[in-house]
Amino acid sequence: MSSRTVVSTDNAPKPPAHIPLSQGVRKGNMLQVSGQTAVNPETGKLVEGGVAEQTEQCLRNVIAVIEAEGGSLEDVLMLRVYLTDTSQFAEMNETYARVVGEPFPARTTVYVGLPAGLLCEIDALAVLD
Repeated sequence: MSSRTVVSTDNAPKPPAHIPLSQGVRKGNMLQVSGQTAVNPETGKLVEGGVAEQTEQCLRNVIAVIEAEGGSLEDVLMLRVYLTDTSQFAEMNETYARVVGEPFPARTTVYVGLPAGLLCEIDALAVLD
C-alpha cells in the first residue's frame, strides 16, 4: 500500500502558514488538489478583475499542482467550483468552459462564503498514469 505524498509547486500559491493544508496530496495514482483561489503565485496577490479573471486564475493554479505531478487536465475526473454569488454562475461557466475545454470532467458547483475579495475557489481530483 502506498503512502500519502504532499505535492508542492512554486507555480501555484503557497498556503498561508496559519492554514494547515497542502497544495495537493497524492496516494498511488490519485491526486487531490486543495481548493485553489485566484492568487497569482508570482505576486502573492489576488488577481484584478471579476469572477472571470478569478475563475481563470483558480484553474491555472489547479493545473499547476496537477502538472507538478506530471499530469494534465486530461487526468481530472472531478472539479468542484465554490462560488460566492449565484448571479455570477454564467460568467464563471463561460470562463470555465474556455479554460477546461472538452471533454469536460465531472463538476459540482456550490455557493459558499469565502474570505473578503474571493469570488471563487476550485479543487480537483485527478487520476494519474
